[in-house]
Amino acid sequence: MSRAFVREDDGSKAEVPPEIPVSAAPNLVTARGLRLIDAEIEALNARLVTETDPDHVARLRRDLRYWNLRHATARLVTPDPEDPTAQFGARVTYRTSEDPEARTVAITGEDEADPASGTLAYTAPLARTLVGVGPGGEATLQLGPRRVEIEVLGVELPED
Repeated sequence: MSRAFVREDDGSKAEVPPEIPVSAAPNLVTARGLRLIDAEIEALNARLVTETDPDHVARLRRDLRYWNLRHATARLVTPDPEDPTAQFGARVTYRTSEDPEARTVAITGEDEADPASGTLAYTAPLARTLVGVGPGGEATLQLGPRRVEIEVLGVELPED
């Protein structure tokens, strides 16, 4: 049998995990998003102090590199209170031609986005369609051959 197919512990260092891909889009963040990045860096640093497993340390260091880069490239964007339209950082209530039930999303940075909890990255097709549309306004979201009509019902700006 070829030695190439046998894995033995040779005492060498743990393999370095692959880097986390970084988006090419500008790293726009809300105030909340910047706080979340800071909290993630703090938590990773705390875990590094106590972690002894080399594989876990390698992953923690990789994650810390990612979050330090995201912190260094973060561009804090605050919504314009004079602009009544959907914009970065705003909560937008809308309904679609496919679903008359009102839905609300907050348009955020990529790292803060979690569609299941109602936060949507500004780079997402729905967010790009909503931006610039005010209450009562309409837009069309093109999803391949499917067209979805969207009506903006309301736009709220965050407190912080």
